[in-house]
This record gives sequence, C-alpha cells and structure tokens, in this order.
Amino acid sequence: MTMRVLVTGAAGFVGRAVVRRLCRAGHDVVALVHRTTAEFPAECQVRTADLHDLDDVVADVDGVCHLAGATRVRDSFAAPVEYFHTNVTGTLALLAALDRVRPAARLVFASTAAVYGSSAVQPISEAAAPNPQSPYAASKHAAEAAVHWQSATGRLGAITLRAFNIAGPGDTDLTRLIPKLIAVSAGQAPFLEINGDGAAVRDFLHVDDFAAAIDAALAACRLGEHRIYNVSGTRASIADVVRTARAVTGVDIEVRHRPPQPEPSIVVGDSARIRSELGWRPWSSTLTRIIADAWEAHVPLATMGAPR
Repeated sequence: MTMRVLVTGAAGFVGRAVVRRLCRAGHDVVALVHRTTAEFPAECQVRTADLHDLDDVVADVDGVCHLAGATRVRDSFAAPVEYFHTNVTGTLALLAALDRVRPAARLVFASTAAVYGSSAVQPISEAAAPNPQSPYAASKHAAEAAVHWQSATGRLGAITLRAFNIAGPGDTDLTRLIPKLIAVSAGQAPFLEINGDGAAVRDFLHVDDFAAAIDAALAACRLGEHRIYNVSGTRASIADVVRTARAVTGVDIEVRHRPPQPEPSIVVGDSARIRSELGWRPWSSTLTRIIADAWEAHVPLATMGAPR
C-alpha cells in the first residue's frame, strides 16, 4: 500500500535515508525541512516549515515519520530546556496538528534506546523498564508518552522505534565513533580517543536498515494502538570497530587511550519483536558494510583503494 508521507527532520542523515527508502517504495513523500541545502530525490516534494505551524503541511498526508529532534546526549546536559522544547513540545505540536486536521493518520516516531539507561539485563528488550539518564533520553521518553496517550484516544495509529547506534553514509557528527573514525582516516582529524582498552560492547545499526524499519512500521500502524519496537544491528566492541575501520580504509588510524570511565561494559538490543511481528531484518548492519558505506560517502571512490 502506497501513501502520502510526511518526513520531519528530512535533512538529517537519517532523514535523507528514510526519504530515499520511502521514495523507492513508491510512496508520495513530503520532506519537511527547516533550512537546508540537502539534495532529495526528484520525485520528493520539499516543504519548509516549523514544527509549530504544520496544519497546512499535514492536511493531506496519510502518515508521518517523525525524525526531527535534538539528539546529542552530552549537549543535552548543558541545555535541558532546549532539548525538552525541541523534542517534547515539537512532538506535541505535530500531534495537535494531526488531531485538528488529519485524525486517523499513521505516525512512526523515531526514539532512542537511551530511554533504557544502563540496564543490568542484556540484551535489552522492550520489556525493560525505561530509566532515562540524560535530558535527551528523558525528553524522548516524554514524547513517547504523548504519542501513546494520543493513540489511546482512537484518533491516531502509532509505532515508536527505539534505535540503538545508527551509523553509515552521511553522518558527519564527530561526537560519534564511526564518523570520527572516518574523519581520522581521511586526514581531517588527528586521532581517535577511546576510554580504556576499547573492550566495551555496543550495538551498531546501518542507517538503511533503520529506514527499512521505518517503512515497515508505517505499513503496520493500526488506529488506536501504540506499539514500541527496538531496532538493533550488530554487536561489537569499540576495539573491533577500530580494527574494521583500519581494514576498510587502509589507514593505520591513531588511537589514544583515555583512563577507563564508569560506563556499562555492554549495551546491546534485543530486536526479536520487530523481526517476528514486522518481518524486519538488519541486512546491511555488518561492521564492514556500515564503515565501507560511510567511507565511500566521505571520500571519492576513485581515491580510496579500500576493500568493499
């Protein structure tokens, strides 16, 4: 079933991947941006608007993929009000616009595994109690609650996707591990710093696999229901990620080790529910594929000489 879909936050690296995926699937896609020079598929309509003024934008859509938001955990501690304003009131404004002019719409909300905090049980399933430990995570959890209760009115069908570490082509945020590795490999940063020996294990998800999860969730929304799914990829230690980046790029990346920090030794997701109920699989989420795609997007292919 094809539909007219609004993608908020379309200019971000996740948003661009989602727009591409939905266009390939035959949907009539509206990319909502604030200000951007990002390129989108020719068949995609681009609209410039603020989340607090969306009545005209949502008037003729069948579904919304809500990706817009502030996402840096460390920054959120310095600006908690800004994060709650963006992530909570922005979501409330979208829900209110849908309720006014487009009730019975579908909504896929992009949330984060950070809402679980430091879970003692690994891998983390959707049954784990939320324990947000940053303003960012708390703001996303609050937005989830708004989506849940609006769905309970019967005027919205929604699915929340709690993503683990999304990575891949187009991500330029150097506060994240893989973009920083790519920048060091390209000579745009001098070295990578990691805590301790790099034995900590995390979950890495290819951005295209997350886009596929968005597509599957959009089709599965049911009016009056709100379901939550984890979206996770491959488990690897930080040291494994560094070794893979060296192999893919052919660059002997310099790593400097900081003292160990009080952080969980492992944070990984259980995505059994979305696999079973929506038939989703993380086909692209091998470390080699994630890093190779990110590298190819960052450095012209002709200059690489790196294995694919």
